[in-house]
Amino acid sequence: MKKIRYLLTIFLVFAMIAASCGGSDDGAAVEDDTSTEDTTDTTEAMDDTTDSTEAMDEGGGGEVATDFGVDAENKVIRVGLNADLSGPFASLVSEIVAAQQVYWEAFNEAGGYEGWTVEPVVIDSGYATDVGIQNYEQFAQESEDGVLMITENTGSPITAAIAAQAAEDNVLVIPLSWASLWPDPEFGAAILEKQTTYCIESMNGVEWLAGYAEEQGLEPSLAILSRPGEYGEDGAAGAKIAAEELGIPIVYDGTSQVAGDDRTGVIAELVGSGATMVWTTLTPGELLDIFGNAVSQGYDGLWSGNSPSFSYPVMLTSDFAGEFDQYYFQSGYYASWATPGIPEMDRLVTEMVARRPELSISDVYSTGWIEGMMTETLIRAAIDGGDMTRANMVALAGSGIEVDFGGLSANQSWPADYNEAVVRSSWIYDVDAEAFNLIPMGDYTPENPGSTGMIPLEKDYVGSVAADYVFDGPCITPSG
Repeated sequence: MKKIRYLLTIFLVFAMIAASCGGSDDGAAVEDDTSTEDTTDTTEAMDDTTDSTEAMDEGGGGEVATDFGVDAENKVIRVGLNADLSGPFASLVSEIVAAQQVYWEAFNEAGGYEGWTVEPVVIDSGYATDVGIQNYEQFAQESEDGVLMITENTGSPITAAIAAQAAEDNVLVIPLSWASLWPDPEFGAAILEKQTTYCIESMNGVEWLAGYAEEQGLEPSLAILSRPGEYGEDGAAGAKIAAEELGIPIVYDGTSQVAGDDRTGVIAELVGSGATMVWTTLTPGELLDIFGNAVSQGYDGLWSGNSPSFSYPVMLTSDFAGEFDQYYFQSGYYASWATPGIPEMDRLVTEMVARRPELSISDVYSTGWIEGMMTETLIRAAIDGGDMTRANMVALAGSGIEVDFGGLSANQSWPADYNEAVVRSSWIYDVDAEAFNLIPMGDYTPENPGSTGMIPLEKDYVGSVAADYVFDGPCITPSG
């Protein structure tokens, strides 16, 4: 049934790797003429930050003010990655970290920018909030041993825990989380989100799935399954907004009900609901358990969910690979591995294959690469403006500066107005178990790119609900 839907895009099968974040408890060159939107005026308004700087150096056409996380004498910029390398999302995050490390290796070997190079400093959080906070404190120390900014901060819980302190410290943070909290200047003043939010992703996903259901002669009705916390609550909130706007009945609301190891009650409610569609905001383990039990009991509704719900290494090596192929569609944020026609993807693939041939192909390399592009854009603007202090990095992020991701994802800027700041597009993928073929990058060729089994159906999809919805702030409040 689903094969008909994407025959027109089948030529992409051998080059596409779908976007999968693998789970979250809640988880190029940049153009030289990037505008700083009058960086001089921005810098002058920053409480005389330049007067308190510890070092000055020539670069970018003049003196560059610096304070913490920068070795001005040797022109080395330190950035921090507060990453889960030993916890529940280690396999996912290690690939994202590897991609960002490769990004900086390529950047440095090309001479950096105006002689400035970047040193990424990685500390393992184990996805434990207390450890993540300790790591933040180490990064935020006011010396050369600190970092200029944090370019990877795994998870909504840790990001929420450090958000207020990061704003006070003027430490810019790029989170590995898509909670709708981060574009809110009242909460995430120093949090620089990337792509859309879980809430908007759910709006798009539910609307797209409803349209597909109708094409198959099904009357849309929705079951929502989510775990507690910012991730689960945000995804569920967007699904409810879409259902209300589109007039889709919610026949089972399992918001925050997937907690602990016993999911018997949730499965029973789902199977008995008669829902023709299921929206999930779960971890891959939770989804596999619920999905497998439901289809084993004869449930045949259509499924989709926020990107971290589905993990191709988990689902497409399971006993239910065929059922995921038949019933599941996946949502995502960015171009997947080896997507053709995207120059920045060509650069990503070339560098990853050359520098990490022992690793397997993966979609999430795009995430680490995008984090690098965001950071490089800000660093270039700071050097050009003569002020690479922490406070100015935060000011630049909110100055109207835009990052061109070269087709990897929708371009993005960070205005103070929430409704203007949010990105409204997401990607929709189908699941093809037969195409699934993970290979080492050392075996990659353009003719044999491998496949995660994820086939793109929609690139930068914006449904009518997400397009027209007026946001006055986040879809949720911080948990706890």
